[in-house]
Amino acid sequence: MAEKKESTFINMVLVLFVITLIASAALGAVYEITKEPIAAAKLAKKLNAIKEVVPDFNNNPSDEMYKVGLNEKDTLEFYPAKKDGILVGTAVKTLTTKGFGGNVWIMVGFKPDGTIHNYSVLEHTETPGLGTKMVSWFKPTEPSREKSSVVNKNPGSINFTVSKDGGDIDAITAATISSRAFLDAIKTGYDEYMKKNNNKEEVSNE
Repeated sequence: MAEKKESTFINMVLVLFVITLIASAALGAVYEITKEPIAAAKLAKKLNAIKEVVPDFNNNPSDEMYKVGLNEKDTLEFYPAKKDGILVGTAVKTLTTKGFGGNVWIMVGFKPDGTIHNYSVLEHTETPGLGTKMVSWFKPTEPSREKSSVVNKNPGSINFTVSKDGGDIDAITAATISSRAFLDAIKTGYDEYMKKNNNKEEVSNE
């Protein structure tokens, strides 16, 4: 009787092992099949975001892309946009870890002086119907909402925080945390962009 139980147990273990092996192989195969399309889709989204946030250009910003590390984990990406060799703007892929639902990734375009040309929200996990409004809330849609817009504003020239905190930008209604996170991401990108620009100016003046 004991031998029969032991045999049954061994058979069960073998069956489970085979099932696990097959499942793992299937998952690996699906990953390999979908890996390239997913990467291509992300790249296309990034390139479209660059076009959306900077003035018209005729170079390939990806060829001149450079990175700046914020810490051991997070890195910002900078895409210089040029028209006939002259810098017209820089698209910055920036982030904040202060979102209501986690990290928020934004592509923001800065003119050479740091003024915001436009932005595009790349990834977020904010609350649907509230924090998700950041996709369009901070763009100028009508004169009455000018104070909620960040477009054509320079984070270094105004108090780039929400009005609830004494700042110059109106937050999304009922989504103050998401609004703070959005502005934090852009301000992070702005600060690193201006540091890079100031360093270039210092080198050229030497």
